Amino acid sequence: MPGAFYESVGDGLVATELTRGPWDPGAQHAGPPAALLGRELERLPEAEQFQLGRVTFEILRSVPIGPVAVAARIRRPGRRVQLVEAELSVEGEVVMRATAWRLRAGAVELPAEAAAAAEPPPPPEQGDGAGFFPTAQELGYHSAMEVSFLSGSFLERGPARVWLRMRQPLVDAEEPTPLQRVLVAADVGNGVSSTLDFRRFLFINVELTVHLERLPAGEWVFLDAVTHAGPNGVGTSESVLCDRGGRIGRAAQTLLIAAR
Repeated sequence: MPGAFYESVGDGLVATELTRGPWDPGAQHAGPPAALLGRELERLPEAEQFQLGRVTFEILRSVPIGPVAVAARIRRPGRRVQLVEAELSVEGEVVMRATAWRLRAGAVELPAEAAAAAEPPPPPEQGDGAGFFPTAQELGYHSAMEVSFLSGSFLERGPARVWLRMRQPLVDAEEPTPLQRVLVAADVGNGVSSTLDFRRFLFINVELTVHLERLPAGEWVFLDAVTHAGPNGVGTSESVLCDRGGRIGRAAQTLLIAAR
């Protein structure tokens, strides 16, 4: 089995079978390439002084499993706020793009009422470990991620509350960063909370937007997810993101809905 979602080959990266998504055996789940774009944004100058407050991933086409290239730049410099961009390309074609606002991070003494946090979710040890819905492939995102449901499941329609943890690193020989851990998981919202039968309908997200108030601590990331399907083939999925300490932000997806 591959040791990571992506393997270093020369100066480039090659997606392994662990990136495989549920819709097409030759295409990646959107979570790993989103995390890879986040990794590239973290490699920009002065990244340690900033935190991403919002990042939007535009999925321009399905991302095939195989060699990928990533690049990032600072679009709008600033002392306290910067707009940054990253692109993921396959054979010279941009297939996924990230645009993000990063804000200079620093301790701020807040009033007690402003700093009050919501009650954290029950820990992943209290989940049922129901796992992913069955696919025809042995290896993929479904085998590279550990899941623990507090409510709902991939096969149960409606809202879901689920913890996820990476079993493998994003890139070989690298420890995943907190940003990578949350981005690889945030795209799962529509999959766990769909109101539709995946055997009869497609509900594919064309983008993913993540807002972060802080980065997660620890390996597990929690999603409290709900999906709304419109009668015109358009839907949305919304997830509150948490770690063991409580809320860290939210994720949203725009969905294409169609009968199979």
